[in-house]
Amino acid sequence: MEKLGTREASGVLRAGVDTTQSAKDKAVPTTSGASDKLVVALKPGNAGGAKGLTRMRWDARERTPGLGTGARFKTQLASLTLRAERGRKYRFISLMHLITEDSLKACFWDLARNKAPGIDRITMTEYEANLDENIRDLLARLKARTYRPQPVKRVYIPKPNGKQRPLGIPAVEDKVVQMACKKILEAIFEVDFLDTSYGFRPNRGCHDALDDLSRTVMCQPVNFIVDCDIERFFDTVSHKTLLRCLRERIADEAFVSLIVRFLNAGAICEGRYEPATDGTPQGSVISPILANIYLHFILDFWFDRRVRRSLKGYARLIRYADDFVVGFKYEWEAKGFMNALRERLSEHGLRIAEAKSRLIEFGRRPWVKAQRLGKRLETFDFLGITHYCDRARAGGFKLGRRTARTRQNRAPTGINEWLRRVRNLVPLRQWWSIFVAKLQGHYNYYGIGGNLRSLQIVSDRAKWLAYRWINRRSQKRSYDLEQYERWLKYHPLPKPRICHGYPVLVRMQS
Repeated sequence: MEKLGTREASGVLRAGVDTTQSAKDKAVPTTSGASDKLVVALKPGNAGGAKGLTRMRWDARERTPGLGTGARFKTQLASLTLRAERGRKYRFISLMHLITEDSLKACFWDLARNKAPGIDRITMTEYEANLDENIRDLLARLKARTYRPQPVKRVYIPKPNGKQRPLGIPAVEDKVVQMACKKILEAIFEVDFLDTSYGFRPNRGCHDALDDLSRTVMCQPVNFIVDCDIERFFDTVSHKTLLRCLRERIADEAFVSLIVRFLNAGAICEGRYEPATDGTPQGSVISPILANIYLHFILDFWFDRRVRRSLKGYARLIRYADDFVVGFKYEWEAKGFMNALRERLSEHGLRIAEAKSRLIEFGRRPWVKAQRLGKRLETFDFLGITHYCDRARAGGFKLGRRTARTRQNRAPTGINEWLRRVRNLVPLRQWWSIFVAKLQGHYNYYGIGGNLRSLQIVSDRAKWLAYRWINRRSQKRSYDLEQYERWLKYHPLPKPRICHGYPVLVRMQS
């Protein structure tokens, strides 16, 4: 198997290279007939201070443009991507040299500034106050292999079903190293990921996955939908299997051991240390790319190379993180896939969330059949959007989309709680702009084709809640309806609008 050396992986000159230039190459042009000026070495070089010879020592870092901005790191990552594209079975044997002071500093500036600190309680501002020294000390520990990630701070956030979702908050310096590892892993594995994967990938998002699902249902012979969710995926990822997936492309054991340290760092919850035997800390910087690598080999690649090729009818998998749907033409193939999927996931320590996973009849032909019989087909939720079979204006089949009921109820509840807490903290003019931004963010995500009615419901509810809490800042009413309408005239709320229409459709394939 072809191996990539350190010099080939970096693609740049090393620092501390000596070059010898002759005075002839540096002679000053003179006019015709004039004698050349005498060239004298100012300092004796290794050549014995010979006349006409100068010895110049240069550092590649000093010649690299954009020092401190990560420009060189981006070039090195691009070189990794080119190598990965040329050989699908290429294994990289040297990656740790890419983590330098320049790359770590660039990764620090890529981190979000408003995140909570880790267990050491050091914020981004405090770390930035002595950034050069902190990065230099961090790099020295990485080179000496004495760097040990701190345990993440375990916090819990409520879920719509009443349960709690565990999140892990790493320390600032651990986030910096994780960001560097994340960029290296993305440069290598992004060329291997399939087009059906959309979660936590560059230039891809939720709306791309929703558009792909719309094109699949409306333009392909899809008659059945398998809606699946993996139960507690981020908490049950097998470390052994994940390392096997990483070693498919990476032969640098120093880099792999760095990933192992993050996986085994553990967590601090209410003052107690919890060791990590499986899973990746959800909420950390490196967790999404590790989850994508894991599911690429366990699910995407397996479905594309083994399952889909053994089927007679059409089938397509669309995945966003651990939430995915699969469209099938034949029911018996969809049932066979669900049985095979349970066995496949159990082999690697994962399980399907049976309460969230099901097989339903869905698509153009089932909708036509249901219309003749006077029945209604089942619906399914994907990425917070409820998908259902609907009638287009011309009378044909259309994939209907609306905000899921849980999300539809959660939006006014969240707005009401936020207005209750903020109404007396700051003046009205200050928190009103934040209120406008929150509404606009809701419209930006849920403003998809066919969902205008759901947006209007949230808009009307938010408008009334704002009027209610403005008048509950004290025992005296601040505005009546006429005054409130005048306020909205000069401080308008964003109007509900469709930000993402239906995708461009192609002709249906048989």
